[in-house]
Amino acid sequence: MAPKAAKSKTTAALRSSSKRAAPETPMRQSKRAKARARQSYVEPDSDDAVEDSGAEPSEDEDVKVSDYEGESGKDLSSDSDPEEASSEDEDKPRKSNPRGRPAKRVDLPLHKKHDGEEGLWKPGAKLEPGTVLIMKNMKPKAREAGDTPYMDDTIHPNTMLFLEDLTRNNERSWLKSHDPDYRNALQDFNTFVEKLSEKVMEADDTIPELPVKDLIFRIYRDVRFSKDQTPYKTHFSAAWSRTGRKGPYAAYYVQIQPEGGSFVGGGLWMPEAQALAALRRSIDSKPERIKRVLTDAGIRREFFGGIPNDAEKAVRAFVSQPMNQSSALKKHPKGYDKDHKDIELLRLRNFTLGTKLTDEEIVGAKGLGRIAELVACMVPFITYLNGIVMPDNDESTDSSEDDEESDEDGDGSAGVGEGDD
Repeated sequence: MAPKAAKSKTTAALRSSSKRAAPETPMRQSKRAKARARQSYVEPDSDDAVEDSGAEPSEDEDVKVSDYEGESGKDLSSDSDPEEASSEDEDKPRKSNPRGRPAKRVDLPLHKKHDGEEGLWKPGAKLEPGTVLIMKNMKPKAREAGDTPYMDDTIHPNTMLFLEDLTRNNERSWLKSHDPDYRNALQDFNTFVEKLSEKVMEADDTIPELPVKDLIFRIYRDVRFSKDQTPYKTHFSAAWSRTGRKGPYAAYYVQIQPEGGSFVGGGLWMPEAQALAALRRSIDSKPERIKRVLTDAGIRREFFGGIPNDAEKAVRAFVSQPMNQSSALKKHPKGYDKDHKDIELLRLRNFTLGTKLTDEEIVGAKGLGRIAELVACMVPFITYLNGIVMPDNDESTDSSEDDEESDEDGDGSAGVGEGDD
């Protein structure tokens, strides 16, 4: 067995000697190591130094730099380039703007005012290229009051001027830039409403003292279901009733609008179905009540053009009021004959009075008195409507008057009214 073992040892030695030696390959180098190998921080003194600088790194060096293999080439260049630039431009002063030369300051020509021009700039003006425009005091200011001071019991001319401007510039951006004018105009109207409230309460003792915010209407329009998408009303308005501008009661209404659009009126605008039914029952059973109100001297003088004391003419003038006529039924209402003697009154869905006022009647010291006079003339009409729609608990006086004026038996009339409910 000894020779066999010796033979195996000889064969192993031959195999090991015949195997080619593995070439000495350098370990894998990272990009940072290669970059550092190419860089020279000191100028080489001889060719030998150049050859030595390209020698392969040792194993210890490879281990140290292998952690940077994941870094990008962009980071490598950013690490090396500043060092090269610092060695080359060490003696050169650093520029303040590395991307180029600073732009030369050029004085642009100023636009001079020519003969016939009102100002240097105005909305819509076209300026030449390169024109410098410096606008000072850009914060909007309110219009000057002029010779007419603001008073609590008058409408100032500036309020009408603001509404005129708003009519021509009904946009949010315009109102924002003219906010001081709007604030002054609104405050002027609010103080006027406070003084007018005193006159209304003197004429109608059923109107309580309410804060201004419960009387005035907002200037913002509800455009959700309107074809007219202008955001603002072009007037200021307020209403007085037992519950302010809102509620089921008949109200007095005042509107301030320039160019003859001011309006003073009162009544019920599109009352609810129950209130409208009560009014029609009263007209059907006791038409004398509304006719007596419509023939009042003050109503005929201020709202019907001074017609004579005639019930038929008064009814015709009342039905012809713009707000009443525009919403009236074309046919007779359900439950009433088309040949009813008071069919014109039964067709109505609005029961209102109103008249327009000129700017001269509104602005100035006489405006408050004129509006108060019109309100006083409407008191019988408002009282009649509230007595039908929202009657007080004590109705003994009205019942006695109805019994005297009605041709039919009182119990029979009441029965007809209750049946209609």
